[in-house]
Amino acid sequence: MNKNKFSTKYLVEMALLVAIILLMAFTPIGYIKTAGLEITLIVVPVAVGAVTLGPTAGAILGGVFGITSFIQCFGMSQFGALLLGINPFLTFLVCVPTRILMGWLTGLIYHGLRKTKIPSAASVTIASLCCPLLNTTFFMGTLVTLFASTMRESFGMGKVLPFIFAFVGVNGVVEAIVCFVVGTAISMALKKALRYS
Repeated sequence: MNKNKFSTKYLVEMALLVAIILLMAFTPIGYIKTAGLEITLIVVPVAVGAVTLGPTAGAILGGVFGITSFIQCFGMSQFGALLLGINPFLTFLVCVPTRILMGWLTGLIYHGLRKTKIPSAASVTIASLCCPLLNTTFFMGTLVTLFASTMRESFGMGKVLPFIFAFVGVNGVVEAIVCFVVGTAISMALKKALRYS
């Protein structure tokens, strides 16, 4: 009975987080668009799911995030459309596997921290902070690895390097702050509610 109840609760929470990701992905609340940069806030529900539901849920939610990110490349994102025009398959690799890995590792990091003497609140905070940092690292690392030569030939290193620094600096910092504050608060509230429900 308890197992069935847990499974039902798990599926309901997963469905809710997937719905939140889809809502954020296809409405203005999911992205902060600035000059040439798109700061995503969708890392928040991925981090929440990875922390409260585990690595598998983190990977699934990361995959949903990645797929919506890839869909954005079909006209909804100027930068994504640019990458898609260069190579659709490499664009898919930049968008999807990186986000799956991000969600999965966030869940593993949290579970690893819980096995130490670190307090639960600190474990949630650290894992929530790792999620956007992993997102930026994997996304930019894959982007530069797969598209560096094309970007260098098309725009020159004089334009490519400032873009990379701006992306990592601005996107990474804003995503980390939002996920650190919002993701931690939501995860802590959910874990407390689940413990006593």
